[in-house]
Amino acid sequence: MTAPVFLCPAAADAAVGDLVPLDGPEARHALTVQRRGVGEVIDLADGHGRRAGGPIHEIGDGWLKVQVQQVSDDADPSVTLVQALAKGGRDEQAVESCVELGVTGVVPWQADRSIVQWRGPKAEKARAKWESLVLAAMKQSRRAFLPEVDSVVTTGELVSLVKASVAAGERVLVLHEVAAQPLTRLAWEGPTQPITIIVGPEGGVSDAEISRLTEVGAEPVLLGPHVLRAANAGPAAVAALAALRSTW
Repeated sequence: MTAPVFLCPAAADAAVGDLVPLDGPEARHALTVQRRGVGEVIDLADGHGRRAGGPIHEIGDGWLKVQVQQVSDDADPSVTLVQALAKGGRDEQAVESCVELGVTGVVPWQADRSIVQWRGPKAEKARAKWESLVLAAMKQSRRAFLPEVDSVVTTGELVSLVKASVAAGERVLVLHEVAAQPLTRLAWEGPTQPITIIVGPEGGVSDAEISRLTEVGAEPVLLGPHVLRAANAGPAAVAALAALRSTW
C-alpha cells in the first residue's frame, strides 16, 4: 500500500537522511485523526510535485519529524478544469473527483446558466471551501501536487483566459452535448501538451458562450452518447483524456 500523504512545504528542500518536521493542522491530522505513530511510513509533499517519504522518527505535542529515506518528483501533465458553478453541490463533487483523477488547476466559472452565484464576501468563502476540498482530494488520492483554485471568472474573463491559453499552445476543449467532434477521435500532439477542459452547469453551455469561446480557439467536443450531470462530466472527461493520451 502507498504511504499516506501530508502537505509539508519543507519537503521541497528535503534530501535523503534529513529529519523533516511537520506541525500545524497536518501534524494534528496525522497524530490525532489517523493515529500515526513512530516507525510508520508517511509521505510529505510540498504541493508542487516533490515527495519526501520515510518513517516517523519522533513525535511531540502537535508535531512530528520524518526521517527521509527517499525523495521523488511527480510529473503530472498539465490539465486545468474550468468548472461552471452548479446547484446541489455538484460543482464541488466534480472538483473533488477531478483532483483525485489528476487535474493540476481549477477555475470556477460563473456561466450564463449558473443558478449558484458567487458575489462579494460569499465568493472568497466559496473559493476557500473549494480549496479545502482540493487539499482533501489531493491527500485522499496521495498526490504530491496541490492544484490551485483560481478566483471565479465571468464568461468574458474566461474568453480572455482561453485566448491567452490557446496563444501559448494550450488546447482548450468545451464539453457540449451537440458538438460534432467526439472527444475520443481527437488527434493529440503528445501527452505533454497542456489541456483545459471547460464544463458547463446543469443547463449546459449556452449557444452564445460556445460562439464566444470557439472564436478564440476553444474546441467543442462530444464526451459520449449520454448527457451527464455537472458532477460527472468533468471527471469522465479527465479520465478519458488520461487514457487517450496514455498518461495513465
